[in-house]
Amino acid sequence: MSNTLKQPSTNPVEVKLKRHVGPIGLLFAAIGSIIGSGWLFGAFNASAIAGPAAIFSWLIAGVMIMLIALCYAELGPMFPISGGVVRYPHMVWGSFGSYTMGWITWIASAAVPAIEVEGALTYGTKYAPFTVLAKDSGASAHVLTPLGIVVAIILLAVFGVINYFGVRLFSQVNTVIVWWKIFVICLVIVVFILTALATTAPQAIGNFTSHGFAPKGFAAIFVCISTAGITFSFLGFRQGIELAGETTKPKRNIPLAVIGSVGITAILYALLQVAFTMMVPSSALAHEGGWAGLAFKNDFGPLAALATIAGLGWLAYILYFDAIVSPLDTGLIYTTVTSRVSYAVGRNNNGPRWLATNNKFGVPVWSLLLSFLVSIVLLLPFPSWQQLVGFITSATVLSFGTGPLVLAVMRRKLPNHARPFKLPGGDIIPFLAFYCTNMIVYWAGWATNQKLMISILIGYVFLVIYELVARKRPNRPKLDFRASAFWVIPWLVLMTLVSWLFDPATHPTMFFWVFLINLAITAVIYFIAVKITLPTEKIEEYIEDAANESEIEEKTLAGGAIR
Repeated sequence: MSNTLKQPSTNPVEVKLKRHVGPIGLLFAAIGSIIGSGWLFGAFNASAIAGPAAIFSWLIAGVMIMLIALCYAELGPMFPISGGVVRYPHMVWGSFGSYTMGWITWIASAAVPAIEVEGALTYGTKYAPFTVLAKDSGASAHVLTPLGIVVAIILLAVFGVINYFGVRLFSQVNTVIVWWKIFVICLVIVVFILTALATTAPQAIGNFTSHGFAPKGFAAIFVCISTAGITFSFLGFRQGIELAGETTKPKRNIPLAVIGSVGITAILYALLQVAFTMMVPSSALAHEGGWAGLAFKNDFGPLAALATIAGLGWLAYILYFDAIVSPLDTGLIYTTVTSRVSYAVGRNNNGPRWLATNNKFGVPVWSLLLSFLVSIVLLLPFPSWQQLVGFITSATVLSFGTGPLVLAVMRRKLPNHARPFKLPGGDIIPFLAFYCTNMIVYWAGWATNQKLMISILIGYVFLVIYELVARKRPNRPKLDFRASAFWVIPWLVLMTLVSWLFDPATHPTMFFWVFLINLAITAVIYFIAVKITLPTEKIEEYIEDAANESEIEEKTLAGGAIR
């Protein structure tokens, strides 16, 4: 057993790495990953769902995501390995648990390039008919046209081609793009607020109450956390964790990156919501009968459209340009991420070995091709940004939900393992983080979650087929089914039943009761997941295997970390 990850001492873990990221570098890597296409649509969608009260949606979501992220802030420096969302469950519950979370993570990651392309093309409708306004379950959404689908496929193919030849050059250019993202969102906030106050200050302030502060009730504040793109807008925090093994002082830098990135962007997003609320013309609210029917010309690009209405044509052009640069930048990053997740599945023998086949540039080419094909498939059931955002939110948060459970197990199984950063409060933060996971998934609604659960079932079908085909392979790992099935399957079943039986859209009277129902589910699953795990010796063995696998990735994969 290596001394790097197994020793139960209080001395800091020493890990040799190629790069060193300082506190500011780690913080801005996380901020840059968080700011994607979500902010371009989130304020508009949230206003239509919750009205001016949507400001609380951003702040509540920020707190919930921070609780989840803090669990990974402790795990990251403990086990500085890539792909922690997939590998941590493998350490504690074995292959079946890691396969389940790996599949969910992979599906969510594969959907991100698709939604970022949809975001760019939605704003691009100003110049060509890439989308058309349509109704979906009573709600308006800008859906890709046949032309839009063709262009989306071409852009996804471009992502694949760039990744095929490696992304080292892009990773350097990306640093500039991160600064651009931060500049644009700050510019919009300042210009919108100053313009609103300088032109019609009474009307701007009056927007917060003239048609009701929370016109659909306080339940809508929680629903739009999952459905308006709010939680989606925070999910890039994982970049601060992925670079956990590359920072010089993890005890200081990782909490700074996690708390700082989520905290700073939560404030920015809340200010953007305030600025958007103030800038909406009172005539638009009066004409549409309030926030629920909010619409105006060219609202396929809502922020740019609002800037145009206010006579800020120059800002509108900046937003249209940013709507191309920012989403495509994030889509390219996640094309890389998705191929690396399936590469790890192949390396871990949880899937075909050809997924881990690299080309001469050090890129897992078959994983890249598979990611491209899945991204195209996801365009069909989710042909608009609004439709796909809930799916990604549920899938990603569901995969993150194992982090708090792993943390609770590691504190019991490896209490003396070096922890450069340790959360206070015992089980309080992990439990609340797991509870937040279950609530965010519920708020996404049954229309979204049924597709997610069907995707998970498809993943299990593939697992059965793979187990039958590869049952004679000598290097096929044991599923460790008993260690994880006793909590993974009940968890997924219970979340499916809650989403179906108490769907916010069809059973609004049960909405607030689900806070208590999910609390009970959280307590039961938390208890089972912590009690039924692999033996300590097996956990230590898997920890060492993960460390060795990470070293192989460092040598064989091109591109490095995206900053």
